[in-house]
Amino acid sequence: MYRKKPDVDVIMDILDAAVAAYPSSAFLKSLWGQYQERGGLSKKQLEGLFKKTQTLSTIPDNKRATLQAEILKRPNRYKSDKPATTPLYQKDERIGAMVEGVLNKYPQHKRVLYFKLRYDNNETLSTAEVTELEKFYKLSGGKLPG
Repeated sequence: MYRKKPDVDVIMDILDAAVAAYPSSAFLKSLWGQYQERGGLSKKQLEGLFKKTQTLSTIPDNKRATLQAEILKRPNRYKSDKPATTPLYQKDERIGAMVEGVLNKYPQHKRVLYFKLRYDNNETLSTAEVTELEKFYKLSGGKLPG
């Protein structure tokens, strides 16, 4: 972290004063330790420190204002809403109509029965299989849409 004046550390001064005022506060001690170890605090941690030190009269208003400015300078992090769940596989109604059309005319057609089994089990048909099914559908007297 680059600082203009490394000897001036307002957040450390506020942490020292807060720990001196509340020596039994585990929250302030953990903030103090994290600031010593990592050299910075998150926006939420700084907000918690600001709320905790608002009632202390030992901290000057200019340092409290600097802390508030640091909080406002930090970006807000928002979680986006989860997307709506969609089914993993969507059946192609055109394939189902072609399978039914062929099976209405030829109920024992083994290859089309195989396609129906795969269609009912939500398995995708390859382009070659779709082409073959279209051929069977045309031969059974059906007209393809489009």
